[in-house]
Amino acid sequence: MLQWCDLSQKDVRPAPDLTQHPSQRSHRFFDSKGPGGITTPRPSSSEETYAQGGQVLEIDKDHIIQYAHFGYVYCMLISEGIDDDEEVLLSGGGDGTIKIWPLDVGINGAIADPVSLENGDESILTLALDGTILYSGRLDGEINVWDLDTRQLIRRVKPDNVDILTLSIGHGFIFSGGANGLTRKFNSRYERITEWQAHEQLILASATATVNGKRLYATGGNDDCIDGKIDFEQWYEFVSVGQRLINLEPEDLLESLTQFVSYRTVSSMSKYAEECRRGASWLRSLFKRFGADTEMLNTEDNRNPVVFARFHGKSPTAKKGKTILFYGHYDVVAAEDKKGTWSTTPFELQGIDGYYYGRGVSDNKGPLLAAIYAVADLVTEQQLNSDVLFLIEGEEECGSTGFEKTIQKNKHIIGDVDWILLANSYWLDDEFPCLTYGLRGVVHVTVKVESERPDLHSGVDGSYLLDESLKDLIGLIATLTGPRGEVQIPDFYHAVLDTTTRENERYDAVSRTLLQHNPDLGDPQKLAQSFKARWSQPSLTVHHIKTSGPATSSIIPRSAEATLSMRLVPNQSAAQISASLQRCLHDSFDQLNSSNHLVVNVNRIAEPWLGDPYNQIFQTLDKAIVEAWGSRSHRRRSSTCTKPKSKSICGMTKVKASPATSSTLANGSDHSPMATTAVASDHVTSPQQQYFPSQISPGPLYIREGGSIPAIRFLEKEFNAPAAHLPCGQASDSAHLDNERLRLSNLDKSREIFRKVFRELPLK
Repeated sequence: MLQWCDLSQKDVRPAPDLTQHPSQRSHRFFDSKGPGGITTPRPSSSEETYAQGGQVLEIDKDHIIQYAHFGYVYCMLISEGIDDDEEVLLSGGGDGTIKIWPLDVGINGAIADPVSLENGDESILTLALDGTILYSGRLDGEINVWDLDTRQLIRRVKPDNVDILTLSIGHGFIFSGGANGLTRKFNSRYERITEWQAHEQLILASATATVNGKRLYATGGNDDCIDGKIDFEQWYEFVSVGQRLINLEPEDLLESLTQFVSYRTVSSMSKYAEECRRGASWLRSLFKRFGADTEMLNTEDNRNPVVFARFHGKSPTAKKGKTILFYGHYDVVAAEDKKGTWSTTPFELQGIDGYYYGRGVSDNKGPLLAAIYAVADLVTEQQLNSDVLFLIEGEEECGSTGFEKTIQKNKHIIGDVDWILLANSYWLDDEFPCLTYGLRGVVHVTVKVESERPDLHSGVDGSYLLDESLKDLIGLIATLTGPRGEVQIPDFYHAVLDTTTRENERYDAVSRTLLQHNPDLGDPQKLAQSFKARWSQPSLTVHHIKTSGPATSSIIPRSAEATLSMRLVPNQSAAQISASLQRCLHDSFDQLNSSNHLVVNVNRIAEPWLGDPYNQIFQTLDKAIVEAWGSRSHRRRSSTCTKPKSKSICGMTKVKASPATSSTLANGSDHSPMATTAVASDHVTSPQQQYFPSQISPGPLYIREGGSIPAIRFLEKEFNAPAAHLPCGQASDSAHLDNERLRLSNLDKSREIFRKVFRELPLK
């Protein structure tokens, strides 16, 4: 049973008639006559054990819910902000369920129909809440961890079989108290750190607090004792960052980044599923802190949720519907550091010489927070002229699994969009800011050839009569490419667009600009050609081959499997190319007349994207970059000769001709402060203007990229809105690699650029 009373009415309601109290009524069973016609005598008023004094409250019959649980109600707590910032009541019962009851303050705090969280029949004895993560202690000794945003059970922790009677959250830890008198302490990854015997019998209550600057954990038991622990050092595994009001301080962004990086949001490893959800919940809390309306959009198959947030524009004169959507992701690639190759601890942000190191700091947590804080700046200054939306997913590093269906399902919540902005890559080198207007698409495929025979020994069973799976696979893969890597799939190049004169000028301008600071990159024309090959031409790559059986030289494997990918360019269809590849492989396999079987699986696809660098969003970004970083036409030019260096091989001189890669672009720079130094007296024509006077932009380098972001083209088509891509980091950021980093000045400048774009673009 649940019952409630409106305390604001306690002094205006008539006093209850105590003669009508249930204890004064005649009960049909308990007051019925027994043998001999005798009834059980009632205690006299002097024997009653009621507390003296105080005020007696009467519960209206409409304020009683019978059978709220099918068993005792063991625990309750009140929380705000789980559902649209409304208060809710959480109750745990003997039926093994947790119920979430919305409270309606407009009708005397009435309790509405609940949402139930169910996991077995064991009684729920205690509840504790940390943001939107709910912990429940059960009769069987298990601690359940629930994500209230998604209503999903995300973890079970079972220290032993002793009933969990009390839970407390505080000082970055989880404390449990059991029926055996033991207190256990867990870290944020639910690993038990320590335990101690707090009481001889049951632990009935616990609490955490900070008193006079000291951190306290206390328990009370049925042994008439209170046990307390105060400020001992081994409690502290990490420093939690307190949240501030909307009054932003200069260090707030770095404090938030420290907290954000500490969440191990590795989407590819199931052991970090809870960390991913905690990171998503923290991100949602940050949006709420800055005044956004936010929801957690659930994905299928229990994947990481999408965090959606809407900041409302304040200007009544803002053009209707001029809405910017920012896309990003909170998941990161793994950083286990088992070989000790990191110079810092991957998930602890550390500043060294103007750079901040940590997994995800550059991809994508740093740029994401720069965008969020840019909006918060405008909200604080009351200069946010139109709505800014955020869609932040948690599966980008795994191919954005479930993202498209989630957005389509919740499109009515998201609403209309006019522009799409993302910041999920890096400059070409460490010196020149860039704007990305094109990305290649990708088709990831697994090709498997398998036999009905088991693994065999080549000496015992090998012969020309045997169809070997690995031979078949190698033969198949060999048919896909010809000389110089040309892809042999029929009609593969049919839809590839020729580069335009304008685009050729951009390629040449990019190569000549980069050569100013890195002459080792070689001939300008060859460098430009290498960019064309990586950005505007499709390709096919075989990543690895694996076989069944032990890794010995005498085995004929039963099966062989190859993983390959095709990078596609705008105007190519990922679905059509995928179908063409499968037909090509099956046709070639049929010609082998092999007794083996071919299986082709398309693991994931992403469409290519090509933006319009002359539209309003790119031009607004261009202007904001120039204002933040300075024009390239006013930057200090390198005095180094741009003639390609050469090297001697066997007495002969040969010009270095290998194509430029991301590593050579990052490592070959002279690292002079090109992106931070503007010299007003050096009125030198910009590289683009010097070589190609028709180029109008003296600002960032306009580039395309060879990588893929599955969401960008999907979002463009789904919302019928143009997208633009602002790289925030440098080529040497080592994203996805050891010692990932982001320069502090890049973080600050990105925030400045986003602030200008979010303020000015809606007014275009």
